Amino acid sequence: QKVSVEVLDHLECLALVDFRDSEGVERLQKAIQFADQLHEVNTDGVEPMDSVLEDRWCLYLREDDVTEGNCTKELLENAREKVEEYFVAPPGNIPLPKLEERDTFLQGS
Repeated sequence: QKVSVEVLDHLECLALVDFRDSEGVERLQKAIQFADQLHEVNTDGVEPMDSVLEDRWCLYLREDDVTEGNCTKELLENAREKVEEYFVAPPGNIPLPKLEERDTFLQGS
């Protein structure tokens, strides 16, 4: 299933994910194919749920015990782009190509 340039642009804005190369578009198309399998599940008579835990009357919270820390340097090694000690996330901080430019690699996928 092909993804249109308009849908791609809309998804980038919603998810803050960069699909500017053919690998990103291919990954998106595989995710859509995987999710399409849900249409094959028979849900007749199944009521929608607010939560998988909605049958519980009370949800218990645990104490938040910090066991590790001071690992900023190691975490930032995972960043594709960073400024000082911050991750840079597209598309707000990274200029994306124009719709016409992205259309060329969508044709090849």
